[in-house]
Amino acid sequence: MSRFLLIGGTGFIGEHVRAGLSAIRGSEVFTVSRERAESRLDLTTAGQRELTDLLYETAPTAVINCVGVMRGTPIEMTQANVVATARLLAAVARAAPKARVVHVGSAAEYGAVLEGRPVTEDTPCRPVGTYGMTKLGGTELIRAAAEDGVDAVSLRVFNAVGPGASADSLAGRVVECLREGREVQVAGAHHVRDFVDVRDVADAIVAAATVRGPLPPVLNVGSGRATAVTDVVSTLIDLAAPGTPVVTDGPLDEKSGAVAWQCADVTAVSATLGWKPSFDLATSLTDLWTSC
Repeated sequence: MSRFLLIGGTGFIGEHVRAGLSAIRGSEVFTVSRERAESRLDLTTAGQRELTDLLYETAPTAVINCVGVMRGTPIEMTQANVVATARLLAAVARAAPKARVVHVGSAAEYGAVLEGRPVTEDTPCRPVGTYGMTKLGGTELIRAAAEDGVDAVSLRVFNAVGPGASADSLAGRVVECLREGREVQVAGAHHVRDFVDVRDVADAIVAAATVRGPLPPVLNVGSGRATAVTDVVSTLIDLAAPGTPVVTDGPLDEKSGAVAWQCADVTAVSATLGWKPSFDLATSLTDLWTSC
């Protein structure tokens, strides 16, 4: 029987992962989060003893870490994205050494890349801003653990979109503006990103947690499609409020401002996990709008 410890299971991605794991016949899913879970635990502040006790108690066959902080001070993001990952890996090594660790990374780890060239797992990482740097730090810890014999993989998720997206994301922010009847402000409107449905992301995470055999330390999870930000904005406006004015000259944030183009090469994840995205962008955006 498979036993899953899902950390951060009440967030945007975590909720969908929880549903996917729960659908596996005969599985047990133990969810911990800062809120609304079987057990309240904040990975960013949990001590080593607390994590070790949790792993002894749940005896998981796989540990899925969906925790991540996109905004905050450098100290807060380092604590959540790097230090917490290190503590979790140390606890796994002690209390659940046979468990697989599936860590949710980010495309922000790559930073600026050559336009028109899909990003592979071997693309050099040049993160821009604190978020990308700290997420890369977490993935490097996963890579180091894998080299030391831990069964661990980091899934670098590109721009997740779909039902439940928060206002921290581009699409979620646009939806919030439309719901409130406000002007839509979009910085970097002509930038290009890889938007992947959160349900496809969850399927990839579940596959990584359950597939047999060794995994590479890093896999990209994206749609493999390059889409202009303007297309996402115009689609949402057409769905919700045609004619809504759009301001495109707002300030760019450090996380995405210097990254003009990104698209995932999903060859490795498809070959390794037998996974491929199934939702088109129009469906993802429609479902996002109707879920809010």
